[in-house]
Amino acid sequence: MRDRIAAALKAAADAEDRRRACTLRLIATAVRDRDGASRGRGCDGIGDAEVRALLLTMIRQREESVREYEASGRLDLAEEERREVEVIREFLPPQLDEGAMRSACKEVVDELGAHGLRDVGRTMARLRERYPDRMDFGQASSVVKDLLR
Repeated sequence: MRDRIAAALKAAADAEDRRRACTLRLIATAVRDRDGASRGRGCDGIGDAEVRALLLTMIRQREESVREYEASGRLDLAEEERREVEVIREFLPPQLDEGAMRSACKEVVDELGAHGLRDVGRTMARLRERYPDRMDFGQASSVVKDLLR
């Protein structure tokens, strides 16, 4: 994952694509910061799964910024944030669309024989096992709760 980010940064710099290079530098810096914090705790650094989780967090932050900018009428800044999200998403596996997510949630609920809200945790744990980094688990939790009501 780090090699892909570094190669993309080099290509963006060579192509003089400043916006893309800036976003890729932000990603690389965030990964280095997390690596440093991990080494400070005595670990070797963060793995690809943690890098993906970091990228998902970066996307969520930018999506929130888009909503705030749009609410305040700053459409130019909202568009910039959207472009950053597009660059970050390149390094993540494709996300399930809403229909596929609902189908996956229903399948797991049926498979586990879940019946009530007490089974939400067990259902979400199974979804996290099967679809790491491919599903918005906040939305999935809402879907699972609706199915179990």
